Amino acid sequence: MKSSPVRFNLILAFVSLAALTACQTPEKKEKDTKQQASVLRFHLETNPDGTPHNSPVQVYRAHPFIVNVEREPVIDEDYVKDAQVVDVDEHGGFAIKITFDESGRRALEAVTIANKGRHLAISAQWTETRWLAAPLITKNITNGIFIFTPDATREESDRIVNGLKNVSKKVHEPYVF
Repeated sequence: MKSSPVRFNLILAFVSLAALTACQTPEKKEKDTKQQASVLRFHLETNPDGTPHNSPVQVYRAHPFIVNVEREPVIDEDYVKDAQVVDVDEHGGFAIKITFDESGRRALEAVTIANKGRHLAISAQWTETRWLAAPLITKNITNGIFIFTPDATREESDRIVNGLKNVSKKVHEPYVF
């Protein structure tokens, strides 16, 4: 079977274009990383009362369970001072570590003191929106550091953390008239 030179050149052009758009320079990747934004919201578990102020959400994809949460978050990305993906064991396990500013530290402390035995459901929005975790509040968190294991891959977690750092930088930069 013979192909015409025009058809061959057209296919070659499409393959070349696809290769060029798929490969980014390190400078372009760094620029994209600096422009990423992520949203992280902490919602408190509550009893369903039939009002529109709360709703059930599904957490964890592999072994899903339902948690009824308040629609309004108790803490959000405005209070994030720093975020990191941290290793938790030698087998490749990891977690997301959130460090809150002083206002966030006080809010986290108040939430954990008043709501022992309830879940704190965490939703994130980056290239998609997902409920990442719903750890049970078992102790007071007074140092402003919250560590949780997300229902996300390492790459997704890195993307979420980079976006949170960018948002935090914007939120905490001084306002100039």
